[in-house]
Amino acid sequence: MFKYRQATFADVEEIYNLIAGYANQGIMLPKPHNILYEIIREFIVAEEIDGGKIVGAGALHLTWNELAEVRSMAVSRDHTRKGIGGEIVKRLLDEGLRVGVKKFFTLTYSPQFFQSLGFVTVPRESLPHKIWKECIDCPKFPNCDEIAMILEVKS
Repeated sequence: MFKYRQATFADVEEIYNLIAGYANQGIMLPKPHNILYEIIREFIVAEEIDGGKIVGAGALHLTWNELAEVRSMAVSRDHTRKGIGGEIVKRLLDEGLRVGVKKFFTLTYSPQFFQSLGFVTVPRESLPHKIWKECIDCPKFPNCDEIAMILEVKS
């Protein structure tokens, strides 16, 4: 069993390790410790009830008027296919809806996962220029190969 909660400073090292495991394989972008500390309030984590180990994490980054990014989604390899990632995304979407987000997007190497949650693939160029401000720090800049996906809220 797992519990889902807002991340705290005490979770940074475990979140870092989750992300780094995928980033080292080139299937997720890395997040250095200093950035994780700065954005810790954006994260929801899944924690084992027995033992307290963080087994999943994801963040919601508000980017522009009624637009937010679901990012840094990672679930430990031995806990995949248990609904943890889907539950984290659901909670992030609920949080976004509470503040008035109408469109969610993600840049991903796992389009099947996000498609199963209702996201659809779009051309990267269709996303507002505002979202690209962090790309300059990306090791893959300017040759981005992530897949852009959106989920629009129906009014």
